[in-house]
Amino acid sequence: MNQGDLIEKVANAASISKAEAERAINAMKEAITDSLRRNTKVTLVGFGTFQVSQRRSRRGHNPYTNEAIKIPATKTVRFSVGKQLKEAVNKRKK
Repeated sequence: MNQGDLIEKVANAASISKAEAERAINAMKEAITDSLRRNTKVTLVGFGTFQVSQRRSRRGHNPYTNEAIKIPATKTVRFSVGKQLKEAVNKRKK
């Protein structure tokens, strides 16, 4: 599923126009991004939690030259799945 498919599903499920659904989805993405940028975790109960994680700097090597390089520390986003989403994905059909 891509963003266009998601917009269409949200528009149909909420009985709103595709333009309204797109604005809502974009607003949600911006809100999550802004919170993570401020290092605040975002929890959607039953769905999951987005939070910023710190990766330490480390040594690596260039695979072409085998030269040692230093990989700098970075921030990354982690997602922890919520209980309801996990159960829905693992639900077996009878």
